[in-house]
Order: sequence, then C-alpha cells, then structure tokens
Amino acid sequence: MTLASPSRPPRTPARVYSQTLWLLTSRDLKVRYSTSFLGYLWSVLDPLAMAVIYWFVFTQIVDRAIGAEPYIVFLLAGLLPWTWFNGAIGDSTRAFIKDAKLVRSTRLPRSVWVARIVLSKGIEFLLAIPVLLAFAIVFGAELTWGVLWLPLAIALQAALILGLCLMIAPLVVFFRDLERAVKLVLRFLFYASPIIYGLSDLPDGLDVWMAFNPLSGIISLYRASFFPDQVEPFAVIVAAIMSLVALGAGILVFRRMVRAVLKEI
Repeated sequence: MTLASPSRPPRTPARVYSQTLWLLTSRDLKVRYSTSFLGYLWSVLDPLAMAVIYWFVFTQIVDRAIGAEPYIVFLLAGLLPWTWFNGAIGDSTRAFIKDAKLVRSTRLPRSVWVARIVLSKGIEFLLAIPVLLAFAIVFGAELTWGVLWLPLAIALQAALILGLCLMIAPLVVFFRDLERAVKLVLRFLFYASPIIYGLSDLPDGLDVWMAFNPLSGIISLYRASFFPDQVEPFAVIVAAIMSLVALGAGILVFRRMVRAVLKEI
C-alpha cells in the first residue's frame, strides 16, 4: 500500500502577488548591479556625496545656523529617505512604458509593476542605513529612544510613495510631459523639505505651513534616532494622514485607469 503524497495547498492571490513582487524586485536589483563592481554601494554614494558637499558648504564656508550636531549625521538622516522618495517617484514615470510588452502580455495584477519599484528602492534605502550608523559612530552621535519611531517612519514613507506612484504611473501613459514635470517638482520639493535644515530652523508661521509637506514629519521621525528634539508632533500627524490619503487615492486612481492604460501602451 502506497501513501499518497500530500497535495500542496493552493496558492492564494495574495501569496502569488507577494511572490511575483519579490521575483520582479530581486530581478531589478540583480540587473541593476550585475555589471557594477561596487554593486549596491552606488545607491549610497549619491546621498553620501551630497551630504559631504552640504556639510562642507555649511560648516567650512558659510556660518551655519541650521540643523544639529553632528551635522553630517543630521544631513544623512534626511538625504537617505529623500533618495528613496526621489528614486521611486522618478522611476514610476516609466513603470509601464519601459516594460510595455510584459505589462500587456502577462495576467499579473498591473500594480505589481509599480510596487516593485517602491520595494526595490526601499531595499536600497534599508541597505544604506548601516552607512548612517557608521557615520554616527565616527562623529559621536548617540542613538536615542527615538529609534523606536523608525518602523513608523518607514511605513508612512512606503505608503506615501506607493500612493503617489500608483497615481503617476498610469497618468504618464496619457500625458508624456508629466515625466518632465515630475522631475521639476522633485527638484523644488528637495528644497521645500527639511533635508538640509530642520523644521525648528524655520521662522514662526512658515514651519506650520511646511508641516503640510508629508516628508517633513517623516524625516523628523528618522532624525529622532539621533536627534529626538527634531520630532514635530503636528508634522507627524499631518504626514500620517496625508500618507494614508495618498495611498487610498492612488489605489482608486489606478483601478479606474488600468484598463485604459493597457489599451494605450
């Protein structure tokens, strides 16, 4: 008498989606760094170079009155999350156009082509955190209880980025000029976000308006790991609300436009 081999449990749609998402994300990361000697370090060099430049300008040339000490750690705590945001939003403008044939021919949920961009850039961000810790050790920045805010910062930023990407990706298919417009907005948003400065450095009144930029509250949560006084409760609450609203709006816009996108590409 032979025993029947146990049948595999059927894969749920959620499991299929997660497996596909991870497969596409790992493929993107492998292709991106397969011909590079330094590999993922290239994802760190850009924000690191920017941090060194701003550190030199605001500590060696200009009489700095912004940020906190050590300033290089203060900068990196804002630049690394910005790199995730900037990279994912920028790449989302080509999410469907770049892989148009695959998007049309597969029966996968089309949102996976957007989610893989957010996840791959997010993984690069997580791999860059040890660099921030290394600079904190070298320059004497102490890790504080504020590190407990880190999971919330990552979750809010992921929701914000995914929501915006789900809106931008299908819209670019119909409005190609939107790709260039997004680049311009990102350049403006860099200086309109507390990256090289903190919310507490802004004049009274302006800091309240700046809090309505969701990146303000998110970046303050990242900085709390070393600078707990940088956390602005109002900005964090606004960031949480706007991130969830962006995610909901992104899902709604994507679902309404995905069929038209498939006909257009």
